[in-house]
Amino acid sequence: MSTLEVNKITPSTGTSITLGDSGDTFTIPSGVTLTNNGTASGFGANTPAFHVAKSGNQDIPDGTATKVTGWTEVLDTDNCFASDRFTPTTAGKYLIYGAACVGSVSTNTNLRAAYSFIYKNGSSYAVSDNNYNGSFIFNATLFVQAVVDFNGSSDYVELYANGDLTTGNPRVYAVNATVFGGYKIIGA
Repeated sequence: MSTLEVNKITPSTGTSITLGDSGDTFTIPSGVTLTNNGTASGFGANTPAFHVAKSGNQDIPDGTATKVTGWTEVLDTDNCFASDRFTPTTAGKYLIYGAACVGSVSTNTNLRAAYSFIYKNGSSYAVSDNNYNGSFIFNATLFVQAVVDFNGSSDYVELYANGDLTTGNPRVYAVNATVFGGYKIIGA
């Protein structure tokens, strides 16, 4: 093995340098620090990624898991969020999260239970629930998250919510607490 000792590498022509060939491996020993003061590309990123926020209140049937609709996109790196669902075009494992602020439409009704669900391909995949049967409340925000494996073509996720009231129908509130998002996990 040869050792090259220099303080700076500059291209003889152009503005780029290629290290090695396809199939080569570069080993960075323990204790070495890589400092990037420029733009790094091709090192992997937590994308596709998305984050959406509820854009308006949504009344839902009492005691029925219902798809949350009407989102405003805050982030959608690869245009994979559409029609109230996330369908990533890159296969792999993703951290998916959601939160729904579920409550009663009026203060005269009481929330007995609230739920947030992540649905994958139309079926419940993960759920967060709270039961308030002993001490009714007006509303609750329930956070749910899961690691979801996607095939990169047809797998999708959606956020669902459910509320159980003493009377009337529940509402998913359009506040900062009703959000839905996720991103690809690097190295998983």
